[in-house]
Amino acid sequence: MKRKLMLLLACLLASIGLVIAQTPKKVTGVVISEEDDQPVVGASVLVKGTTMGTVTDIDGKFTIDKVPSSSRYL
Repeated sequence: MKRKLMLLLACLLASIGLVIAQTPKKVTGVVISEEDDQPVVGASVLVKGTTMGTVTDIDGKFTIDKVPSSSRYL
């Protein structure tokens, strides 16, 4: 009985880790020009390997919601 309980607990903990790893993330940031350290207005920010992306606002800020945790942005 104790062995079955420990096996059930181990499976439960492993499944929780898998669920958390697949949770979509929110990516935010600011695009700054290397030349004059000013925010870049209208820069495209894309998530590598997907069709997800956005454009920076007047302050160079961007936000992309529901980004898979396995993705990278450029």
